[in-house]
Amino acid sequence: MGFEPPRRLVRSLAEKYGESPAAAWLGQLSEATGEAVARRGLDVERLVAPGGRSALLLLVRQPDGSPATLKVAPGFAGPGPERAALACWHGWGAVRLLDDTAAPDGALLLERLHPEISLRSLPEAKALLEAADTVRKLWVEPPAGHAFETVAERTARQAEPLRASSGNEPFAPLVSAALAARDELCADASAGRAVLLHGAFRQGKVLAGDRAPWLAVGPEPLVGERAYDLARLARDRVEDLVASDAGASSARRRLNRLADSLDLDRERLRGWTLFRAVESGVRAWRAERRQSAELLLEYAGWL
Repeated sequence: MGFEPPRRLVRSLAEKYGESPAAAWLGQLSEATGEAVARRGLDVERLVAPGGRSALLLLVRQPDGSPATLKVAPGFAGPGPERAALACWHGWGAVRLLDDTAAPDGALLLERLHPEISLRSLPEAKALLEAADTVRKLWVEPPAGHAFETVAERTARQAEPLRASSGNEPFAPLVSAALAARDELCADASAGRAVLLHGAFRQGKVLAGDRAPWLAVGPEPLVGERAYDLARLARDRVEDLVASDAGASSARRRLNRLADSLDLDRERLRGWTLFRAVESGVRAWRAERRQSAELLLEYAGWL
């Protein structure tokens, strides 16, 4: 089947996983998608655009005519862990996995949600309230013998390019602060029990559904402390915060409200939010997405 991959997908894959792996996968995407559709006997309605940042999304009909979404992701984006997490949640707070057995192509057949309606369509206060209610449902005991990455493992991998910085960049002090925060958090045993985390949770990852009002999608699952999972949500709508005269104080109030609403330690949430904002900002800077980088690094400086 022929189609043009959404530009956001092309850009995001190259930035996150490297241009060569991304180009190789995109080069065979049309053929692989056609095979995944045929294997399941699906009828394609349309491509979702701008879609996701790590997978191609298609709205499809199953052989019985019922609606679904087919998610086609490269192996290096981790569809295996996503499948395992969705199976663990079994539709509780998250999109439901419709095919119980993994196919060789790694594609995921998911219940149909409303991709055009996310929590970002709500006023901020309401969106944060619904987000907190949704993410709370996802924090369950990880299955025995799981193979999910831990927070310590993932952040150690993300910290490597930060530690390799020359020290001459304008954001060098923020990098040092973020790395120190990450090291302290990982060394401190006061985080509480480890639970299954979404890993990429934010307002745009919670979509309207029919079975439930709001359901999480697109996890990058890992196991660890709950504060890590709120760190991306804390900086949602960062462009609005930066544009506000009271941006710094508003950002800190939001962070404290999130921590209090879910009974988390404010300082642990602040530390993980700092690390994740700096890591994302530096990655954006090196990908020459300067506007995004400046927003993220200014936000990080407020923390």
